[in-house]
Amino acid sequence: MKLTLGNASRHLQILRGARLVEARKQGVKVYYRMADEAVCRFFRGIRRLAEERLAEVQRIMEEYFGDRRTLQPVDRENLMNRAGRGDITLLDVRPAVEYRAGHLPCARSIPLKELKAHLDDLPRDQEIVAYCRGPYCVLAREAVRYLSAKGFKAHRLEDGVLEWRDAGLPVVEEKESG
Repeated sequence: MKLTLGNASRHLQILRGARLVEARKQGVKVYYRMADEAVCRFFRGIRRLAEERLAEVQRIMEEYFGDRRTLQPVDRENLMNRAGRGDITLLDVRPAVEYRAGHLPCARSIPLKELKAHLDDLPRDQEIVAYCRGPYCVLAREAVRYLSAKGFKAHRLEDGVLEWRDAGLPVVEEKESG
């Protein structure tokens, strides 16, 4: 389902009115962000509640992502150790602006839309772990599908930055210039 710009803008205006997001204008563009960590915790709580109480959420997840119970859980500490040693490539496939706002340590930014142009920059002799916005985000799934079709050993990390923060793990934020 595609969301029109006008519809998305209206949703963001409502969230801003409720003080759940903050906005800053730069030229003709408006940039939105969560108002604070409490909003992020609220969102995660609502998502967990829906996952636990609404059978349709599980059904939709299984239809789109397959049975998540068959996935092997990722040991976050082991993943970071391996990425820090250069044993794996941790790939953030979200848009660059989201990467700059917060990303996992050792992660490399290659937005999904730019992945095809950067295939020669990726190592073929090691595992690539792609992540995006979390368990409901399709960007990492599409990246893994594409990379696998091109002969890479690629996997999807279900976590996103919010889940990482929620677990008390470090997130790298890049300061805005200007």
